[in-house]
Amino acid sequence: MTMITESIYLNTAKKCELINITPQIRDIIDKNNIECGLVNVSTKHTTSGILINEDESGLKEDIVNTLQEIIPYKNYLHDRIDNNARSHLMATITTPTQTLPIIDGRLSLGTWQSIFFLELDGPRLNREVIISIIEQ
Repeated sequence: MTMITESIYLNTAKKCELINITPQIRDIIDKNNIECGLVNVSTKHTTSGILINEDESGLKEDIVNTLQEIIPYKNYLHDRIDNNARSHLMATITTPTQTLPIIDGRLSLGTWQSIFFLELDGPRLNREVIISIIEQ
């Protein structure tokens, strides 16, 4: 077994947004000629997440809007430090990592599935996503 680790760096433009990172992950798989294994996608930031869903603009807005409705603006204790408690709280109901199989050299996603970086405290520069591949 071999393990490969690479990083993707993203600049985000909005307070909350979903960025499709599927093409970058596929490029890493292709570049390393991975035929069979697992890919783990992980954010290094506590105000972000990694999601799998459909890349449709209305749905992406719905996801952001729903998170914002679930976690409303209010006077959170953490805001005394960084004024971003809401972003941290939204991240706790998402996930910082996703793991998917690679089968026959292809990332195993359903027809409508894409992998997204979920920004919850933007805009930010150089958001890092770690791509770790375990090749069989």
